[in-house]
Amino acid sequence: MSDLDLRVSKRSATLRGQVEDKLRAAISSGSFQPGQKLVERELCEKLGVSRPSLREALRQLEAEGLITLIPHRGPIVTTVDEEEAHQLYELRSLLEGFAAQRCAEAGSAEFKRALAEAVEDFAAVALSGQSVDLIESKSKFYDLLLEGSKNVYVRRTLESLYNRINLLRVTSMAQPGRIRHSIAELRDIVAAIQAGDGPRAAAACHLHIANAAKAALSRKAA
Repeated sequence: MSDLDLRVSKRSATLRGQVEDKLRAAISSGSFQPGQKLVERELCEKLGVSRPSLREALRQLEAEGLITLIPHRGPIVTTVDEEEAHQLYELRSLLEGFAAQRCAEAGSAEFKRALAEAVEDFAAVALSGQSVDLIESKSKFYDLLLEGSKNVYVRRTLESLYNRINLLRVTSMAQPGRIRHSIAELRDIVAAIQAGDGPRAAAACHLHIANAAKAALSRKAA
């Protein structure tokens, strides 16, 4: 966790939001591992905030499924079992496939260029080895994909799923060779979207998510 700066600025009016974002980043990047106990005193010191501010943020992360509060033990990073992981990836595949198809069929040329740029930005970060920025960089691509779906309910559902899936993404992308395959798969999705081929874009999404699930679940099984 030494490469992740958790301290927040007390000058901001959104102190709780900053604390939430810092903790999400620590969980998403793998700095905090599933099952790891989170000691409030230590977190307050690292973040530079009071215990009430920290507890407000922890309650929000518990609502998102990232934190589990264990009686008489305190907060831990949520673990995702194999069956739940299967279900998460299945629903993600359905919804992202729909989003990609909508992007292909209704996205403007400007939108499609932005989506391609987001993938290349992710590729640059991924191949540079900047693991702290990896999830954030990939999230920018998904933000655009959800925006392009033009369906607020798909967006809300997937954003909720991503909170849980981020617990698995670090494991998935740590699989040897997975990063390069992921880049190629995202480029295939974008190519189909740029070509206006909705079914092909959906199929490319399904393949990408199936491979991500296989990588994440193989690590869990190990």
